[in-house]
Amino acid sequence: MQHRPDERAGRARDPVFRLLSPDDVLPAYDARIAELHRLWQTIRPAPGLLPGRQHFDPLAVPKLLRWMYLVETEPAPMRFRYRLLGTEHVFALGRDVTGEWLDEAHPAFGSSPAYPQFLATAAGQLAYYRGPPTYYFDRDHLLIERLLLPLARDSRKVDMVLGVTVFVGRP
Repeated sequence: MQHRPDERAGRARDPVFRLLSPDDVLPAYDARIAELHRLWQTIRPAPGLLPGRQHFDPLAVPKLLRWMYLVETEPAPMRFRYRLLGTEHVFALGRDVTGEWLDEAHPAFGSSPAYPQFLATAAGQLAYYRGPPTYYFDRDHLLIERLLLPLARDSRKVDMVLGVTVFVGRP
């Protein structure tokens, strides 16, 4: 049977990457990603608007904190800085990079497949990815599943990215 690329999420060699509008339905995903997506949907101020950091309380999803991160966007030139980094990421990296620019914390970030995903999220889209790690992580994690969600203080212009990345061991 012939599969389309987005139907093969279970295989490490076949990454799935989708850009979605805030109203799109996510593809199949990990329950932790689904939970954060549901919360993000419930805190949106109205259809067509984006929630802001002021709407998001990390303590609303305490079980997810270790896989989550908040990233500040800097528009000119476009850069991203970690503001909150979950403990699973600190462990996988071997250090805490909170407060660092992503391109400094991960020298290959600008040329990685993750960079356009962050750019798209900074433009107001949701970015979903499942596949091999794109620029870092412990070698035991052959797959990651990531969701990037836009946050906008004024409900329109993205100033933060809310992310969750879960790690999958050897398939």
